Amino acid sequence: MAGRSPDENDDAPSDASLRPDPTPEPAPVGTRGGLAVALVLYVGARLVLVAALAGVLVLVGLPVLVALLIAIVVSLPLSLVLFRGLRARLARETDAATADRRERRAQLRAQLRGDAPPAG
Repeated sequence: MAGRSPDENDDAPSDASLRPDPTPEPAPVGTRGGLAVALVLYVGARLVLVAALAGVLVLVGLPVLVALLIAIVVSLPLSLVLFRGLRARLARETDAATADRRERRAQLRAQLRGDAPPAG
């Protein structure tokens, strides 16, 4: 064992295995309030983008109303690129909420027809 220090142990975990996983698990889709959170995040991000663009245009010297109109028009395509992840999350949450609503509606209709025992 030439060149190795006596403190080194082959069975010891490496530094890489001691670090936490850098990619956190995604939040469960379709949880109660998940759609509301995703919607608030997306709308809030878009409003912040419009406000930031309008603020820059006002600082450049444009009137506030003109700056707001330009900021709204510019932020539409820009938000498609910048907020792709938020849009995807919102779409997943919407799909999950829609599927849940369809399932509950089908269960209710089955109960009303007398096809299925009451859930719960």
